[in-house]
Amino acid sequence: MTAMEMIGTGLFATGLFFQLVASVGLVRFPDLYCRLHVVGVTDTLGGPLVLLGAAFHLGFSLTAFKLLLAIGFLYLTCPLVGHMLARAAMEAGHAPWAPPKVKS
Repeated sequence: MTAMEMIGTGLFATGLFFQLVASVGLVRFPDLYCRLHVVGVTDTLGGPLVLLGAAFHLGFSLTAFKLLLAIGFLYLTCPLVGHMLARAAMEAGHAPWAPPKVKS
């Protein structure tokens, strides 16, 4: 296994770890805004790491360059889409989750 393949495998595994954490967060978090936060962070970190790992596995090629362009596109659009979804939910009247008050 070459150094490029080892780096690619490490990046790929790291990206998959972040995607796994996001899937657990989607199940565990209580409301839309918390879930949007976890998905926004992982879309900006997990997906590009997987694509970067694939680019390292491919080596220097046109396909690897296209993957790098896709990473740039994800970095530009994922935070914007998360913000737009949260704003649309707020305008539609979805209130953020608040912890229940404890009576003492």
